[in-house]
Amino acid sequence: NKFSGVFASVRGSAGTSLLCGPPQCEQHSAFSSDCGVCRCVTFSRDGTLLGWSNGKGVSVVKSSDGSSVSTFDLPKTALMGISPLNNILVTWQPYTKTQDSPQGEANLRLFDLQSGRLVKALYQKKVDSWCPSWSDDEKICVRSVNNELHFYENNDFDSIANKLHMQKVSDFALSPGGQPSKVAVYVPGSKGAPSFVRLYQYPNLGGPTAALANKSFFKADKVTMQWNKKASAVLVTASTEVDKTGASYYGEQTLHYLAVNGETALVQLAKNGPIYDVAWSPSSSEFCVVYGFMPAKATVFNLKCDPVFDFGTGPRNAAYYSPQGHILVLAGFGNLRGQMEVWDVKKYKQVSKPQAPDATHFSWCPDGEHIVTATCAPRLRVGNGYKIWHYTGSVLHRFEVASGSELYEVRWQPFPDGSFPERPIKYQAAPSELGTTQAPPTQAYRPPALRHLPVTMYIFVYSRLKFMLNAQKNPSPSRFSACSV
Repeated sequence: NKFSGVFASVRGSAGTSLLCGPPQCEQHSAFSSDCGVCRCVTFSRDGTLLGWSNGKGVSVVKSSDGSSVSTFDLPKTALMGISPLNNILVTWQPYTKTQDSPQGEANLRLFDLQSGRLVKALYQKKVDSWCPSWSDDEKICVRSVNNELHFYENNDFDSIANKLHMQKVSDFALSPGGQPSKVAVYVPGSKGAPSFVRLYQYPNLGGPTAALANKSFFKADKVTMQWNKKASAVLVTASTEVDKTGASYYGEQTLHYLAVNGETALVQLAKNGPIYDVAWSPSSSEFCVVYGFMPAKATVFNLKCDPVFDFGTGPRNAAYYSPQGHILVLAGFGNLRGQMEVWDVKKYKQVSKPQAPDATHFSWCPDGEHIVTATCAPRLRVGNGYKIWHYTGSVLHRFEVASGSELYEVRWQPFPDGSFPERPIKYQAAPSELGTTQAPPTQAYRPPALRHLPVTMYIFVYSRLKFMLNAQKNPSPSRFSACSV
């Protein structure tokens, strides 16, 4: 039961703090909590730095001891990020125009993190895709500007090294890892032409034969593109806002597979209905899809898009692989009851089935042993708080905000890959003073006004009420009524 070495940032209306743990979860003694209302908090990719914006300025400190690295006088900062090698701090604030400045102020700023020097100020009016995307080695950085992609090299933002401009690039996803970098681009359909996603390898961006793979499809108002960890394939979820057949409130979704070797496929799903979630395994060799009208199916597919394992149906709309890829959690949050199914994906055996009602957030701790669920504003403004669990279903730490306060976010400190090796899976609940929250047996519905009664008394009262209602609806002839002559 030693401290795992992982911190978690906790941001709410009462300020921002840093938590040590798990399994013993305590406030980080070296970190001075910021009591101001923070707009955003971010860790660096390796977890060594923590930055936040509190309406007065931006601060960046070392996660280990809370010592200051840099401060910036940027009171309007709403979003921020740190480049993969901790060289660049990027901040965004809402774009505004004034009479004195009809062009507006450059609202996307890039700073040298160590010296604090402003490297470049750019215009980024929309919050969508606000943050530049870096390759892991920072040799490539990409921004979407007026429906084309601008590529910068080696953090030189004074010159655009390359451009990708087609009809109208609506979205992109840069591959994880180092060189050679690849990019997936989405161009929406127009004038009867289909939408398409193409994969390119930098710097080969031009010409009809430059694309590594191409997939065209109709019925797409928007897409989400997810690279696997090895950058060998992309999953594209194409969605329409409205289902013209009227079958679904969620519109229509289709799932497409594109590999850098040129292979493409439409993933065939065994049940009609929405696609709620798609998750790559960290192994990059399989992926899980949660789909279909409720109760939803969950299926694991291989790289040939063939089903490997079917989990059947259940009240679920999300899938989360552990960082090591050995455990998969299928969960039902939002308008579902918060049931979590924890599965050993090597044996396809269920480990536990805890419940986190009203949870709006779920994330795995980098150690692959613990998870956090949280109820956060603005999604829910009552009952805010968080729980830290062991995957066997034990609650190790619980925190509820004070009355009148709100919780905005709980975020684990990231760690480089390989920091926490995979450990053997346990099936027995980890020891905890707070116990477990396995789902209770399903009981018959009881009206709220009668839930305080013992079950036997409730059955008696319910039976009497039912008898009286039936008597009023179907009065039986009185044996004292006058006989007809």
